[in-house]
Amino acid sequence: MDIEFLQHAIHLAETHSADGQNGPFGAVIAKDDAIIAEAWNQVIVHQDPTAHAEIVAIRQACQKLNSFQLRGCTLYASCEPCPMCLAALYWVRIDAVVYAASKEDAAEAGFDDLMLYDEMGKSWQNRKIKAQRLLESAGRQVLKRWRQNPNRIEY
Repeated sequence: MDIEFLQHAIHLAETHSADGQNGPFGAVIAKDDAIIAEAWNQVIVHQDPTAHAEIVAIRQACQKLNSFQLRGCTLYASCEPCPMCLAALYWVRIDAVVYAASKEDAAEAGFDDLMLYDEMGKSWQNRKIKAQRLLESAGRQVLKRWRQNPNRIEY
């Protein structure tokens, strides 16, 4: 099934990017040998830089399963997930990722996320986006109160 699902993700990428209005990325999420979500890059059409194929597919799958976790699922992607999508895959607890093109292949096509991979390993002081920490105590208090809330739903 891996090959068929991955071929479908590649087909979505090819089909939905042919007019140049979407990036050349497709994703499929499967569970129990069945597709539960399929998507393609929709960044341009929605003017939403988070609308990567993987993120759109994650949103669909979570809605379909009525869960914010995707345990037991596999993501099939036409290209190796970028750092944002990879982080989201960890957050949803997906079991596996199967992909075709590499991040280096994407960089050659003009989608250079390699800098993002490098940035994640740096401290805030050394990143291109500058950060300043303020109101530390107030921020910690919000977290402490949430942790003490007996009605919280952990995720």
